Order: sequence, then structure tokens, then C-alpha cells
Amino acid sequence: MAESKPAEPAQKPTGVRWLILALSCGASFLLYLHRYTWNFIKPEIQKQFGINETQMGFLFSLFYYSYAGGQVPSGVIIDRFGPRSFLSLSIFLWSLAIASLVGVSWFLSSGTSATSLTLVMALIGLARLLFGAAQAGCYPALTKASKVWFSPVGRTALQGLIASTAGRSGGALSSIIFGTVMMGWLGMTWQSGLLWLSGCGLIYGLLFWLLYADSPAQDVRVNDAERDLIRGPETLQQVATDSQPAMLPWGNAFRSRSLRWFTVQQFCDAGSDIAFVSLIGSFFLQAHNLQLSGSGWRTSLPLIGGALGGLMGGWLNEFFIHATGNRRWSRSGVGFVGKVIGCVMLLLVVRQDSATAAGFMLMFAKFFGDWSQPTVWGTCTDMGGRYSATVFSIINTSGTIGGIVMPLVFGKLLDLFTREVMVADQLTKATSWDPLFYLLAGMYLASGLCWLMVDCTKSLEKTAAAA
Repeated sequence: MAESKPAEPAQKPTGVRWLILALSCGASFLLYLHRYTWNFIKPEIQKQFGINETQMGFLFSLFYYSYAGGQVPSGVIIDRFGPRSFLSLSIFLWSLAIASLVGVSWFLSSGTSATSLTLVMALIGLARLLFGAAQAGCYPALTKASKVWFSPVGRTALQGLIASTAGRSGGALSSIIFGTVMMGWLGMTWQSGLLWLSGCGLIYGLLFWLLYADSPAQDVRVNDAERDLIRGPETLQQVATDSQPAMLPWGNAFRSRSLRWFTVQQFCDAGSDIAFVSLIGSFFLQAHNLQLSGSGWRTSLPLIGGALGGLMGGWLNEFFIHATGNRRWSRSGVGFVGKVIGCVMLLLVVRQDSATAAGFMLMFAKFFGDWSQPTVWGTCTDMGGRYSATVFSIINTSGTIGGIVMPLVFGKLLDLFTREVMVADQLTKATSWDPLFYLLAGMYLASGLCWLMVDCTKSLEKTAAAA
């Protein structure tokens, strides 16, 4: 009798996907770290060139114009050619764009005669436009990468780690890294600090290019066992890729009822979020009469809440999907409940006499409100499939438009409720912040209601294949 051969041991999966996760988190962290340095650059540029608040507001907004304009073209390119080259180039370009501000400052300061304010505005504005355009495709690319590199089982939790925890942490730590450590403890000028951060970005972009890959199928470091693990037990029926157009047909996208509600949701979500970026510091300074030393850590509380909330939101998505087997209502439910609780927290802010209590209410508002951030990523990958980057870019464009429009609304609202009052025999201006928080609460509620109308199982990938 022939001897039977012993069965070969099962192949142990490689762990390249965890390297991709770490690199993705690093890109998200770096994006927000670089973006939030504007909080410290802004007053220095104002002081150097005598730019007023209205002009600085215009320069600030230029980032969002090019950021919005670059979303959809970036998404289409990423879906067609993959995320690796695009992300590597993006990191290089936005790192050079922030360094260009230093070059602009040195060039304008070296003039022998008085510098024209028009030239100052033009050069700084160009740097802001380049910065926004370079960062536009980062999250569409990371959404695409998360779709192809992570198993459907647990994917949304990992997307929350990339989108919320890493990104919000970069924003929250920017004040410590750039402001406290580099400009404070080390005594750097904003120019030298920005050059250091730019250099770190260029090095990271090179590292990203060397270590990242478009997909497990194209990476020789990934063995078959890890590819099988990443492929996972797909809960949504897959469509053969050879039956699909290379790009998402726009007619199918426009006809999607869920996608239309999804864009409205993101407008409300990102439009309200801009208040946490641009106004909360002023809220503590004016409404609670704090000094800068007392407002700093309170201003960072919402970002910390958002980082933790995004992590929790990703986990809740996974828990309910696997506990109920209903992907559609698990995603919509997490988005709806988080926004409604966040709405209540915002309404409670106006009832707080203590600045610390108000800070923690804002932290809780962002904690629950940002449950929806990984839900957005998960819904984009569910609806988009191979077109995930394009779908995310459509959604993010809507959110960026909210970020452009709503600061104008917030400013008008605050001006409308500003009155001149006598304090200690002196005429001064006092602003009521309550209407702002009522509006933010309403936007949170509207965002939550939109989630009830979004069906993530209505796949645009299937629609495109059938067209």
C-alpha cells in the first residue's frame, strides 16, 4: 500500500494589511496636523503684513474652494489608477505647499520698498489654493484603499481609526506640537517650524511611496492566505469587474435617491463641523471671558471627543451589522442616533454657566456626532464598491461646500445678535452665542434625519454593471 503523505500545514497569513493601516493612519494624522497649523500662522501673518480679519477670512476660505473643486476629479483618477501614486504625490505636494508660505514670507520681507497688499494677498492666496488642491484627494484615496485592503468583517472599525481617531488626533495635537513645543519650548519662528513639518511630510511621502501598494493582488509581499482573509465573506453580492465601466456613470449617480440624501446629510454634517474649527475658541474667549491660557485646552475638547467618537462609531457599525445582519439599518441607525444625541448636547451648551461644563458638553456633542464619520466611509464603500473613491469625493464635495457656505451664515448670525452694552461705564459689544448653538443643533438633527433616508445596500456598482 502506498504511504499517504501528511497534509501540508495551513499557510500563515502575512500581515501587510496592518502596515497599510499604519501608513493610512499616518497620512490622515499628517493631513490634519499640517492643516491646523493655520491657527498659529494666521496671527503671525496678520502682524507681519497688516492684514485685517476680513482679509484673513478670505484667505482661510480659499483652501476650501480648491479642496472642493479637486474632490471629484481626484476620486475618478483614484478609481481608475489606484491610491498609491496619488496619495504619495498628494503628501509631497501639500508638504511643499505649506513650505511655500515660508518662501512667500521671506520674498515679501526682502523687498526694499513697501510691499503692496494686493501682492501679499495674491501670493498667500495662491499658497492656500495649492494646499487645498493637494489635500483634496487624500480621503477619497484612503476610502478606496480601505475597501481593497481590509476584510468586510471589521472594515468600518478600521475606517473609523483612520478617518476619525488619527485625523482628529492630528488636529488636536497640532496646537501642542507646532504651538507649544516648536514655537514655545524650542523657540522656533513659525517659518522654521513650518519648514520642519514640511520636511517631515516629504520624508513621509517617500516612505509612503516605497511601502504602500494599490491592492493585495498587486503586492508581492502578500501571500494567498492574507488575500483570502482580506477577501472575506462579503455580505454584499459582488459584481464581476470585467462587466463594469472603468468610471462610474454619472447618470446612475444622479438618479440614486440614497446618494442625494447622503449629500444633504454631509452638507449639514461638515457645515456644522466648521463651527468647531473656527469659532469655539472665540466662544470661550467672549462668552465666558477666558484668557488664551484658559481657553486652549477647552477648545481642544471637541476634537478629542470627535477622535474617540469616530472610534466608537466604527465599532458600533460592526457590532450592529453582525448582531442584526441588517447592514442598511445598522449604518443608518448609528448615524441617526449619534446625531440626535449630539443635537441634545448642543442644546445643553447654552444652559451652562461654567466654561468647563460647556467645554465638556461640546466634547460630548462631537463624541456622539462623529459616530457618523466612519459610517460615512462604510456607506461609501458599500454603495460605491469599485467606485468608492468617486462616491466619497461626491459626498466630500457636498461637505466642503457646507464648509464654505456656513461660516458666512454663522458670521451673519453672530453679528445679528451682537449689541452694544455699557460695562463699567464703558460702551462695549456683547454677543449672544445661543442662536448659533440652536442652529448647530438643528443641523445635527437634519443630518440625523437624512441618515434614515440613506440605504447603503443600493449599490452603484451593481447599477453601473447593469447599465
